[in-house]
Amino acid sequence: MADITDIKSILYTEKSLSLQESGILVVQTSTHVTKNQLKEVFREYFGITPLRINSLRQEGKVKRFRGKVGQRNSYKKFYVKIPEGAKIDSLTA
Repeated sequence: MADITDIKSILYTEKSLSLQESGILVVQTSTHVTKNQLKEVFREYFGITPLRINSLRQEGKVKRFRGKVGQRNSYKKFYVKIPEGAKIDSLTA
């Protein structure tokens, strides 16, 4: 069961801010969260039932630092469509 701590962050990029204008939040979570679990988190903690949730898994990039190979963390990214007129004060910019 997922809870509010599984939401790592809300992404604020140029693309995600333009999507927020049309009611879509971009949420970064841990890799084990599913669409249904994220929907329950939005219902329970924010009182909003998302209209649609799309997900993608972002694999960590392999990077070199001072000759040593490392890898960034993998994460899941969700595009959450919220109903028109609904606002989440603590999350939106």
